[in-house]
Amino acid sequence: MAARSERSKASDPLRGKIAVVSGASRGIGLAIAQALAGAGCQLALAARFRDARQLREIQQKLGGFAQSCDVRDERSVSEFFAAVKQRFGRVDVLVNNAGIGGPSRNVAQLSPEDWREVIGTNLTGMFLATRAALPLMKRGASIVNNLSVSAKGVFPGMSAYNASKHGAAGFTNTLREELRGRGIRVIGLYPGATDTAIWEQFWPGAPRRRMISPETIARAVAFALSLPPGATVEELVIAPTGGAL
Repeated sequence: MAARSERSKASDPLRGKIAVVSGASRGIGLAIAQALAGAGCQLALAARFRDARQLREIQQKLGGFAQSCDVRDERSVSEFFAAVKQRFGRVDVLVNNAGIGGPSRNVAQLSPEDWREVIGTNLTGMFLATRAALPLMKRGASIVNNLSVSAKGVFPGMSAYNASKHGAAGFTNTLREELRGRGIRVIGLYPGATDTAIWEQFWPGAPRRRMISPETIARAVAFALSLPPGATVEELVIAPTGGAL
């Protein structure tokens, strides 16, 4: 029986893991949730309040637990993870995926309100979710932060988005070093142009046929999470084969 159990763990390394995915109602977050559910994870899904109905429908299909959560708000994040603790008792995988693009405007035209919303969602939200999840994570757990290739470059007219992703990359790299001793892996996800709704915010006519599918990103994430605990894909950079758009 022991040998059979070890073989099962080797063939299905994610089975039974508790996986939290933020921004799970659409795009890359939804694809990752589907991939992890297919790999045998139990899910705890979070999304914005306006996506609550869609999130419930996804929960019905994938199982697990779902609750609306505003990652910008400390109280909302705390309530979400309190519910996760009550239901599951632990977190094995945290996928910080919640993010927005914001309007495409030069710095001189960008409002402070838009700046704060993007930074609050993409950077502060990642910090708040991670901080709330860490007490529930033990050796062997993993954190995936969705950063975007904009964390390694810039796009004119997207100063808030660029700043949030560069900041999130710095946060991710620092977190990785802080958690090495605890045996918690931290993976920086750098997807290139991916066919999601975010393009409608700043490039409605983008050539989506040349983009990566969210499902491809999700497969790569599931693979990275399936590695033995002693190995880490620290940076997962995925680009369209045809090059940048």
